[in-house]
Amino acid sequence: MLRRKRWGNAFCDPRSESHVKSVHHDQDAIKARVVCHAACNGELYSRPFIESFEETPMLLAVLTYMSYGILTIFGYLRDFMREWKIEKCHTAREREEQKDFVPLYQDFENFYTRNIYMRIRDSWNRPICSVPGATFDLVECSSNDYNWTFEYTGRVVKDVINLGSYNYLGFAENTGACATAAGEVTVKFGVGVASTRQEMGNLDRHEELEKLAASFLGVESAMVFGMGFATNSMNIPALVGKGCLILSDELNHASLVLGARLSSSTIRVFKHNNMQSLEKLLRDAIVHGQPRTHRPWKKILILMEGIYSMEGSIIRLPEVIALKKKYKAYLYLDEAHSIGALGLNGRGVVEYFGLDPKDVDVMMGTFTKSFSAAGGYVGGRKDLIDYLRTHSHSAIYATTMSLPVVEQILTSMKCIMGKDGTTIGLSRIQRLAENTVYFRRRLQEMGFIIYGNNDSPVVPMMLYMPAKLGAFGREMLKRNIGVVGVGFPATPIIESRARFCISAAHTKEMLDRALDVISEVGDLLHLKYSRHKVLPSLDRPFDETTYEENEE
Repeated sequence: MLRRKRWGNAFCDPRSESHVKSVHHDQDAIKARVVCHAACNGELYSRPFIESFEETPMLLAVLTYMSYGILTIFGYLRDFMREWKIEKCHTAREREEQKDFVPLYQDFENFYTRNIYMRIRDSWNRPICSVPGATFDLVECSSNDYNWTFEYTGRVVKDVINLGSYNYLGFAENTGACATAAGEVTVKFGVGVASTRQEMGNLDRHEELEKLAASFLGVESAMVFGMGFATNSMNIPALVGKGCLILSDELNHASLVLGARLSSSTIRVFKHNNMQSLEKLLRDAIVHGQPRTHRPWKKILILMEGIYSMEGSIIRLPEVIALKKKYKAYLYLDEAHSIGALGLNGRGVVEYFGLDPKDVDVMMGTFTKSFSAAGGYVGGRKDLIDYLRTHSHSAIYATTMSLPVVEQILTSMKCIMGKDGTTIGLSRIQRLAENTVYFRRRLQEMGFIIYGNNDSPVVPMMLYMPAKLGAFGREMLKRNIGVVGVGFPATPIIESRARFCISAAHTKEMLDRALDVISEVGDLLHLKYSRHKVLPSLDRPFDETTYEENEE
């Protein structure tokens, strides 16, 4: 079954007359097994919310498990041969004098890395030698020991189409206003600040950036940090602690997970983007309170992302805010992938849904994607930001953000906001939206299984089998297309995928070239798994899709 959801209001009663009529109408019109939820009213959603997660075909799931089973058997066999010196061991090993100690690595991830990942490692870890824009130059390398080590041939692969970088708005450039401004600041101020913000590292450019970020986000105040990962992992412990409850989406980023664990708070996980699961945890938290004492929780903090980088799904923010208000909880929103990439003016998932930024208690994001820089930010009420300035470890102990990076962010943000006197920023946002819808629709028409929301520039294409994960990356690179393959432990073990990241810098010709190659490689490797083929239509709106049951 294809779990395809089109929601106007997720709180509508599925037994309502409008819902039944809508489902029957869709079934009669498109003759497909589609789960549709019609809008009962427009209170929560002002636009269609369409996401699809086609179920893995049973035969494919069985074959994938069999593949990993065979690889596991041979992995243990190879480990046995290494133990008895029959096969040369390339892995890091414990010292002889420490042989009686518990080994540092004894979990399955290490076994997987040693016996499976190493066999296809040539699909990753390839250095580039140019700007990671719409195209890039790649350093060619080869291996004579099955990817344990690599040797550089000295040859450069030119003009590889880049479908892997988070360069959503195309600001990763070495020419133009951003590069020029960053170069001038480098000459004037140098590269490093060599101090923390609270000592000698607070410059006027940092203050200007924080004011501009607050204006861009529509919040009272904002604070910037030199590292995006540390923005989450170091600030969450400053906001919650013992006696607090964190409700975390099961697919949250590692930085959110680490921050939650470092906070000493109680952590409970709800199903990905599932509002029924979240509401049940909220209700239980209010009714039962803390374990043993049953005292009320000091704080209840909901951790979620704007766009999930492995699933391509978008948070159901209107519903989350409704639940947050209903149960008097706090919301921490990570917009690493959504800021700049969603909304008419690039202001992220809050603008995408037409909501008030004040309804989100902590607005976090990074400058590493849409702004093509480094670092992160936290936005919210002024008293919240003032508290973080004196209590966040990342603010107190970390070195200040480099000035060339600050200038890159300032220039690109002003471009997005139109403060540079041009419409370049708005045109890039519009081009990204068009490229995203076009690329996703074409892949679905070809018969690939695509995850996520129609408006998400992160496009996961399911590969499943580990051998096809490596083969897909190799075959694409042979045809001058650079892609990113993602497998365990970043995804569930049977849900390996290729993850495409669409950019405003991609031209239609580039996307068509990439799509032709993807289709060719898909036929070669038999990757067109979808049983619900999309019928091509030139005159339909981008947000409407027609399905035809694939008899194969």
